[in-house]
Amino acid sequence: MHLDSLLVDIDASGGIPPVDRWAPERAGEMDLLIAADGRWIHEGGVIGRPRLVRLLSTILRREDDGSHWLVTPVEKQRIQVEDLAFIAVDAERDDQGNWHVVTNLGDRVMLDDTHRLSVTATPRGEWVPEVPVRFGLAARLGRNLFYRLIEQAEERVDERGDAWLGLTSGGAWHPLGRLDGESPCV
Repeated sequence: MHLDSLLVDIDASGGIPPVDRWAPERAGEMDLLIAADGRWIHEGGVIGRPRLVRLLSTILRREDDGSHWLVTPVEKQRIQVEDLAFIAVDAERDDQGNWHVVTNLGDRVMLDDTHRLSVTATPRGEWVPEVPVRFGLAARLGRNLFYRLIEQAEERVDERGDAWLGLTSGGAWHPLGRLDGESPCV
């Protein structure tokens, strides 16, 4: 499938369309993979146009069964995602002490009760924090950002006596990882 035909009904103004409310009847599969390192690979070639990748990311959603779809008002195309759709590449703390995370595709999310960090396994079995972004999609913390946040982290002990490093933002605790390095038991 050509990307142009999928994007014909999408406004390229940069906003996020309401893909969570679209329920097109036409469905198919596209040879598109979002690699764990953030590359978008279409029919074996890396998409090298950042504006195109950003536009495609605005019509992406993840279903409850874990499948990922590019969705327009008239059709949806299933794609493959190796880990998570986005990578969190930057963060900053505002004047109120809340953290705002920025993804590799320009989404900005404040860490709060709705957008809470959780420590989950990557496909390689490493335990790395992720944050929900939108439409069932999440961003894995990039290595550089993870280490920057660890430098700002505080220690807390959970109800089982395990020590964690994390951040407080938006009135919620956001774990970055257990101090003993073991995988979290969820």
